[in-house]
Amino acid sequence: MTTALILIDIQNDYFPGGKGELHEPIAASLRARQLLDHFRQARWPLVHIQHVAIKPGAKTMLPGTVGVEIHENVRPLEGEVVFQKHYPNSFRDTPLLDHLRREGVTRVVICGMQTNMCVDATTRAAFDFGFECVVAHDACAARTLTFQGQVIPAPQVHGAFLAALGASYGKVLSVEEIITEISGHG
Repeated sequence: MTTALILIDIQNDYFPGGKGELHEPIAASLRARQLLDHFRQARWPLVHIQHVAIKPGAKTMLPGTVGVEIHENVRPLEGEVVFQKHYPNSFRDTPLLDHLRREGVTRVVICGMQTNMCVDATTRAAFDFGFECVVAHDACAARTLTFQGQVIPAPQVHGAFLAALGASYGKVLSVEEIITEISGHG
C-alpha cells in the first residue's frame, strides 16, 4: 500500500494576525509538521495544497498577499509538490487525482485547514475516488460558526465534522497514532 500525505491550506491567513484566524492553528500546524517530517524522512509521497481565492469579494487567500503563502511551519521544500486550488475540494480543477494515481497511492493521510470546509470536502472526495482515508484530527483546525443565531464554538465544529468523517469516510486518528500505524507500511 502506498500512502501519501495531503497538507491542505496551512496558510498565513489562518494564523494570528491573518484575515481568517482559526482556533489553535499553531498547534495544528506543528502536528502537521510532525507528519510532514515523517513523510520526508521516509521519502513517501506528499502534496501541499494552497488555496488561492478567485471568488469576487474574497477576503482571505488573495493572490500576491502574505496571507496566501504556506505557513513557515510546513513550508514546502524545493521539489515538493504544491497544487493550487480555488474550491474547498482539493481535487476539483487540480491535478491532484492524476498525481496520486501516477504515484500508485491507495491511502491518503489528510490534515490542514479548515476541518469544516476544505479538509471535509477533500476527505469525502478522496473516499469517493476510492482512496483509504486517514484524517489527523490534531493536525487540523476549524473556526467558530453561527447557525440560526446560535454560536457554535470551533472545538464543537471541529468535533462534529471529524465525527461525521470517522463514521463513514475513514479513520480519524492523532498524528502519533497515524505514525505508529503507517510506520513500515509506506
